[in-house]
Amino acid sequence: MLVEYKRRHEQVWPEMLQALTETGWRNYSLFLRPDGLLVGYLETSDFQESLRLMAATDVNERWQRQMKPFFLHAEGRPDEVMERLEEVFHLA
Repeated sequence: MLVEYKRRHEQVWPEMLQALTETGWRNYSLFLRPDGLLVGYLETSDFQESLRLMAATDVNERWQRQMKPFFLHAEGRPDEVMERLEEVFHLA
């Protein structure tokens, strides 16, 4: 399923990209390891507020339904099971 997951992210809907921008997501990247580990990075002024605003959009609801099959062990929508990682180093 990794090939299909990557393919879908090569074709992110324009309205999804617009919603991410409008809800404060900046410098957003996803990194995928061959074993399926997915790590995302983003910058935002208020992470919880950006999540809340994004969750309220129709396009996010549709996108999360499309992505759900790729998250085999997740309960709920994929964007609801994100786990924040602790930053332990930053080179400024």
